[in-house]
Amino acid sequence: MPTALKIDFVSDISCPWCAIGLHALEQAADRLKGEVVLDLHFQPFELNPQMPPEGQDIDEHLHEKYGASPEQSQRTRSAIAERGAAVGFAFNMDKRGRIYNTFDAHRLLHWAGQKGLQPQLKHALFKAYFTDGQNPGSHDVLLNAAQAVGLDVEEARTVLESGQYADEVREREAFYQQHGIHSVPAVIVNDRHLIQGGQPVEVFEQALRQIATESVATSA
Repeated sequence: MPTALKIDFVSDISCPWCAIGLHALEQAADRLKGEVVLDLHFQPFELNPQMPPEGQDIDEHLHEKYGASPEQSQRTRSAIAERGAAVGFAFNMDKRGRIYNTFDAHRLLHWAGQKGLQPQLKHALFKAYFTDGQNPGSHDVLLNAAQAVGLDVEEARTVLESGQYADEVREREAFYQQHGIHSVPAVIVNDRHLIQGGQPVEVFEQALRQIATESVATSA
């Protein structure tokens, strides 16, 4: 019988390494099919909580935040695209010209978790932003993603327009920051093991196998 591992995947929609990390984690779990099964929960983290709704030019943003030159940013984007391709995710960097606010996306993801479609919506939002170059803060984009994965569009619209789950998202964000999570992705297994960053599939596979083995030994 496979060992169930609880996974809290702390991430942001605007984080390319989070998209890479999620695909790598899922591929690692596929390699361990029959040995482990993931109980996956997506937890909110905003890289840019003060970002205005209209967003900011990505090169301008990276220069202000990290001091990166346009050339450095381009090299980083090329490396990200290569890593994405290796795990089957397409980054169309020429379509991604701005950084946007993601708070409403996290509210919608919180709601999707109650409907059992959180992983599907997370994937749809990564694709909308990184592959299609859409604004993940736009309610139209969010509603299209919700519809695409089988969520009720009118219920999703009500969530977005009412401000529902804002307190819950802020509470979760504060919880992880208070527990030392200041960069993402952060993959927390069984509430105690931390795997930081968009690791290769092999790293996730080794970590999940080791944690599962330890879990079985502890419960024996």
